[in-house]
Amino acid sequence: MSLSFIADLAKWRDRPALVFCGQRTVTYRELGERVARQALAFRGPRGLVTIEAELCEHAIIAYLAALQAGHAVAMQAPRNGSAGSWVDVFAPDQAFRRIDGRWRTEHLRQDGRAPHDELAVMLSTSGSTGCGKAVRLSRENISANAASIAGYLGLTAEDRGCHILPLHYSYGLSVLNSHLAVGASLYIPGGSILDPGFLDGLAESGSTNLAGVPYSYELLEKVGFRERRFANLRFMTVAGGRLSPEVIRLYSDHLTAQGADFFAMYGQTEATARIAYVPPALLAGNEDRIGVAIPGGRLLIENESGAPIEGDGVPGELVYRGPNVMMGYATSRDDLCRGAELKELRTGDLAMRHADGLFQIVGRMKRISKIAGLRIAHDGLEAALERRGIAAAVVGDDAGLHAFFAGGRDAEEIRRFLAQASGLTLAHLKATPLAEMPRLATGKIDYNALNMAARQAAANGDDGNGGIEDLFAQVFYPKRVKRSDSFLSLGGDSLRFVQLSIGLEKALGQVPDAWETLSITELSAQERRETGTRRIGTDLLIRALAILLVVLHHEVLWPIPGGSAAMVVLAGFSLARFQMGPLLAGDARAILRPLVQILVPYYMIVAAYAAAWGEVPWASVFLVGNFGLALPETHDMVPYLYWFIEAYWQMMLVFVGLFAIPQFRRFVSAKPFAAGMALLVAALAARLALPLVWPIGNRQIFTLPWIFYLAVIGWCAAVAETTRQRLLLMLSGTGAFLFFGLYEGVWIGTKIKYLLQIAVLAALLYLPRVSMPRWAAQFILPLSAAGFHIYILHRFVPELLILPLQPILPPAAFSLLSIFGGVAVGLVAWLGQRQLLKTLAAWRARETRPLRLFGSAVLRSPLRPL
Repeated sequence: MSLSFIADLAKWRDRPALVFCGQRTVTYRELGERVARQALAFRGPRGLVTIEAELCEHAIIAYLAALQAGHAVAMQAPRNGSAGSWVDVFAPDQAFRRIDGRWRTEHLRQDGRAPHDELAVMLSTSGSTGCGKAVRLSRENISANAASIAGYLGLTAEDRGCHILPLHYSYGLSVLNSHLAVGASLYIPGGSILDPGFLDGLAESGSTNLAGVPYSYELLEKVGFRERRFANLRFMTVAGGRLSPEVIRLYSDHLTAQGADFFAMYGQTEATARIAYVPPALLAGNEDRIGVAIPGGRLLIENESGAPIEGDGVPGELVYRGPNVMMGYATSRDDLCRGAELKELRTGDLAMRHADGLFQIVGRMKRISKIAGLRIAHDGLEAALERRGIAAAVVGDDAGLHAFFAGGRDAEEIRRFLAQASGLTLAHLKATPLAEMPRLATGKIDYNALNMAARQAAANGDDGNGGIEDLFAQVFYPKRVKRSDSFLSLGGDSLRFVQLSIGLEKALGQVPDAWETLSITELSAQERRETGTRRIGTDLLIRALAILLVVLHHEVLWPIPGGSAAMVVLAGFSLARFQMGPLLAGDARAILRPLVQILVPYYMIVAAYAAAWGEVPWASVFLVGNFGLALPETHDMVPYLYWFIEAYWQMMLVFVGLFAIPQFRRFVSAKPFAAGMALLVAALAARLALPLVWPIGNRQIFTLPWIFYLAVIGWCAAVAETTRQRLLLMLSGTGAFLFFGLYEGVWIGTKIKYLLQIAVLAALLYLPRVSMPRWAAQFILPLSAAGFHIYILHRFVPELLILPLQPILPPAAFSLLSIFGGVAVGLVAWLGQRQLLKTLAAWRARETRPLRLFGSAVLRSPLRPL
């Protein structure tokens, strides 16, 4: 079932097949033998094999071997890119990838339906790194396109192509296929065009041709390609996007002077690789055209009704027919069993045919905006700017257009040019400068990233330089964030969750459910939704009410405790909800690192007390003041108020210690709820045994054994998934709270405290989100976010800031001022910290924004595969 050119590898014998930097060579004989050996590793019935398509001999051999073994092959972008995995989407039977630095074959499954007999290769559309949709290519598609390309390029066994394009990209794969089909060789430099020695290596390799995308030619200009002479070079090709007519003319003239040719080509992954090309003899004066159909193919122009347009110069959708048209798309494993579903490819490009028979792309069907009655092609505006020497990418919709441009031009100047070219007013136009355009691994401009940035800029009322990525960068400072990151992947905790909820509400209106699992890219793509109500997590409401209860109780000493206990429950709940991944990985640093934002303010307060007392409260310095070993009166520890910080720190250490045990991690991973309930039994036993083995009187309420079971109950609430699990936890928690409140409690406040936790537990289990008026949410969320700051600072108001007013104010007025002032001071501190992080993040962004605006590794360094 393998392709003919793979079966014929051995016939080329000792001719070179692959040549690497340093002139190391793999002959066709050796290539055939290695492919045969690797094919044995892909044992088993016909299935799907995913290959991590790094541009190296291992991936090339695996690709050929999997096809020779009769499998369908999914070419997956290398993992050091931003690619998502196809494992969950297409359930491959085998995978070939790097594991711990070595290439290995993994046997994943053998119970899926076999792919259709004709299916040979799956590629992401347009060479993108997304994993949601793939193009299904048949053996006939691959063979026909390879033969067609070799035919119009005149490839022979004497040729050697310089291969710099990604293998998971249809253009890059077609270079490999077309050369192997005729016994030609490929030189693989294994680096970037910008790498020192690239041009020297190209000259020494004896390459006769070089295939590139438009970005490749930008890099070639940077390294002075046209200043060198390459004696063996007989042609160059470009595809994968629009190269400006000026650059095409520049290289065509340069190559013609050297006795070589330049091929401007057009293609789509859906047509395996190539659709059209301009014969070099016709290129002069036609640099803006895609040319004629490749051998064996046919191009047509159709109107919106699907009827052929026979006249020249009339635009319509470009339609292609040929043996290289894909079988169809695939979005699931079941799709791989389907046969060919297409006889023609509707390209989505707006094109017209000229009288000389050459075709020209004039726009993209989906890249047209209708604004103020005008139909405006984005590509046309890009061309207009290009004629003024401005490299720009234009995106937009029917509300307006946004140009992202490179260079030192003024944004207002760009907007004026756009207005002249489009006939629109400045109100419809925005422009944003970039140090470098975001690009896919193929070198194409990443229009998806630009569209997301434009939408976010519109949502925030700016020019595209702020947005959700900045919000994440601010909240997670000093950690660097990428657009592929999510709240969970960054190791977010409960405090950051609330802060981000506030920022996302401002940016998106209605925050999507489970937003913490969405990447920055996915959040940026969300449409803004304005509603009169706001759905927030019940835990956020509980957190806000709990801190208000703490402040109220500390001031009036009414029998209404329970706020601190609720906060302990929430601590366990948040730990399981947000940081389960690092815990199961045994990553102690990821769990303890967020505590810095709690411990730094705490130690500032400890230092303030030490300065005021003239003595160091060592018990508090070592976070053991709640153990009953010291007294605030003797200045050995800070006031009892800060017991919560010490207990929280100790709680995190216990969790980290437990998850440092591999057996415990495996238990939690396999049965999270059962593990939580087992831990709850142990925690309740510690709570009951504490007064017997550690008789320290009332100070025992500040110790970790006294409260740890509350955190475990919160943990269990987060991992309880079934109705049975929730009911079991509700009954267990209610029983414990009733016992401690009614049987053991001797004060009405104790009863209220534990009965209140029953309501907290019920809300977490059965009411995960609550709806409320937007104004109420705008009050609750800042309180929840500032809860920690309010907790540690609220008593400074009555005991320090307004203490001189106590003699002259009525007790009720003093208490009200203490309560509201304590809350206000905490909110101000939280806002100050937020502003500081925003300033620091913005300062760093000014240094790195062009490198990280769209989260692409391409922006940090030159395009690696090129």
